[in-house]
Amino acid sequence: MAQSNIEWTELTWNPVTGCNKISPGCKFCYAEVMSRRLKAMGIEKYKDGFNIRTHTNALNIPFTWKKPKVVFVNSMSDLFHPEVPVEFIKAVFAVMNKTPQHIYQILTKRSERLLELSTELNWTSNIWMGVSVESEDYTFRINDLSKTNAAIKFLSIEPLIAPVKSLDLEKINWVIVGGESGHKARPVQKDWIDFVKAECGKKGVAFFFKQWGKPKFNVNPQDPTILADHPHHAKGGCELDGKIYREMPEKAA
Repeated sequence: MAQSNIEWTELTWNPVTGCNKISPGCKFCYAEVMSRRLKAMGIEKYKDGFNIRTHTNALNIPFTWKKPKVVFVNSMSDLFHPEVPVEFIKAVFAVMNKTPQHIYQILTKRSERLLELSTELNWTSNIWMGVSVESEDYTFRINDLSKTNAAIKFLSIEPLIAPVKSLDLEKINWVIVGGESGHKARPVQKDWIDFVKAECGKKGVAFFFKQWGKPKFNVNPQDPTILADHPHHAKGGCELDGKIYREMPEKAA
């Protein structure tokens, strides 16, 4: 478990570590860079770097939390990676099923395997399932997600590296949008963000604008959230037309 700087969660839980790149959004993967650092530091959990590893000893961690938490599951991996055994995925779900006081947020780029296994998993209402969509080419992941029985379904349109021109939000509860950060970050354009926001407005879907990524991508150089001491500071700032959008979905009943 680790406290998280990610604006839409409280902490991270990584019963699986490691991954590999499968689409353009993976190009500058923060988890890969972090895994290298942790390996160099001699952290046993990352001794194999970014190779897939399952960690049975991490499964009991949620039972130790005394207060309800909002938890990003596998920030350092993808639970639905093909190298993660089905039985281990089910073991992770069993922990989430047995700790209904916590909200678990799972995010995958491997929506095909998510859909394939969906009927074998117990989708209790505290499990929020999301897919990453970095451009129009990957909106098929939304369709796969929509066919699952997750009570809360969400999209992480981050890093948004190209316009999304069609967005089926019929069964989606929450959309996170953000530009790419880092030294070689690819730029985001305001009209791409505005389109997603407008579609969320039409469907009444919670909209969360995470960040511009870099100050130079932000159309407003005076955005106060660019400053590190701002209470809502984000990479590159996070105001959109002078407002901060950090909406969350309503908890499933």
